[in-house]
Amino acid sequence: MNMFIRTFALSCLLLPSLVAAQAFPSKPLRILVPFPAGGTTDIVARLVGQRMSETMGQPVLVENRAGAGGTIAAAEVARSAPDGYTILIHNVTFPIASVAAALANRATYDVDKDFAGVSIAVYVPFVWTAPPATPGANLKEAMAAFQKDKGTRYTYGSTGPGSTMHVLGEALAKEAKIEMTHIPFKGAAPLKQDLIAGRVNLGGDQLSSSLGDIKAGKLKALATSASKRIAELPDVPTVRELGYPILELEGWNGFFAPAKTPREVLERLQKEAAAAVKHPETAKRLRDMGAEPVGSSGAEQEAILKRQMDQFRPVIKEIKIEG
Repeated sequence: MNMFIRTFALSCLLLPSLVAAQAFPSKPLRILVPFPAGGTTDIVARLVGQRMSETMGQPVLVENRAGAGGTIAAAEVARSAPDGYTILIHNVTFPIASVAAALANRATYDVDKDFAGVSIAVYVPFVWTAPPATPGANLKEAMAAFQKDKGTRYTYGSTGPGSTMHVLGEALAKEAKIEMTHIPFKGAAPLKQDLIAGRVNLGGDQLSSSLGDIKAGKLKALATSASKRIAELPDVPTVRELGYPILELEGWNGFFAPAKTPREVLERLQKEAAAAVKHPETAKRLRDMGAEPVGSSGAEQEAILKRQMDQFRPVIKEIKIEG
C-alpha cells in the first residue's frame, strides 16, 4: 500500500509537466530574427518556420528585431517566458557580438545562463565581397592595392557594432596594416545594396545572401572564411590560403530558446526544426542558396557557440572592439 501511495504521489508531481509537454504547442510560436528581412538568417527562419507550422499545427510567426549587431533580438528572447513559444534564430554574429558587448560592459544578457540550444539549422560559409571594380583578384591583392592608394579613404561595412564583419574588418585592417573606416548597417541586405552601388569598399556575409549577386557579376568574391574552398565558388581562395588564418570561422544559423525551457519542449522544438531543414523541398531550397541543412542536437548548438566565443575573445580584446 505504501508503495502504491508513493507511486501515486510521484505521478501527481510529474503530471503537470507531462501535460504541458503533451499540450505544446497550444498557441502560435514566434521566431525572432536579429536582422532585417532579406538576409540569410531571415530566409532560413521563414523556410523552417513555414515547415514547422505545417507539422506542429500552429502558426509560426517570424518577427524581425534588427539592430545592435543582433543583440536586441537576443535580449528579448532571454527575457521571454521559458515555455518554447518565443525562440531566437541567430548566426555566427551571436558569439562574436555577445563577447564584444560583454567586454565593453554593455551586455544585456548572459549567453551561458540565459539560453538553451535547440538546433544548428544550417552551415553557411562566410564570404568577403566588394564592388566589381575593386582591384585585385582576391582579398590579399585588394588590400595591397588599397595600401598603394594613399589618397582614398577606404571603408568596410558590417551588420552593426560588434557583429562578425565588424570584428573581422578590424582584424583584417590590423593584419594588412591599413586604415579602414567602419560603416555599420542594420543587416546584410542594406549592406549588400551599398556594396553593389560602390558606396562601401569592402564587406561580407554568409554565402547565401550574396551568391546570386556574385554569379551575376554584381559583387566580387574576394575570399571565404571556410576551412576549405567551397563548391559554389571553387576559384575563390580561403582566408588561410591568403595568409589571414585569424579570419577563419565556421558559418552557421541556428535556434535558441530561453534558459529553463522544459526539456520536453526543447526536444520537441529540436525534432521539428531538424525535420524541417531535412524535408526534401526545404533542403533543396536551402542548398540552392548555398546553405547545408544540418538539424543538429541542442548540445551541438551550444558547443559551437562556446567554441566560437572562446576563439574570438582574445581577438576582440586585442583589437579593442566595443559591442
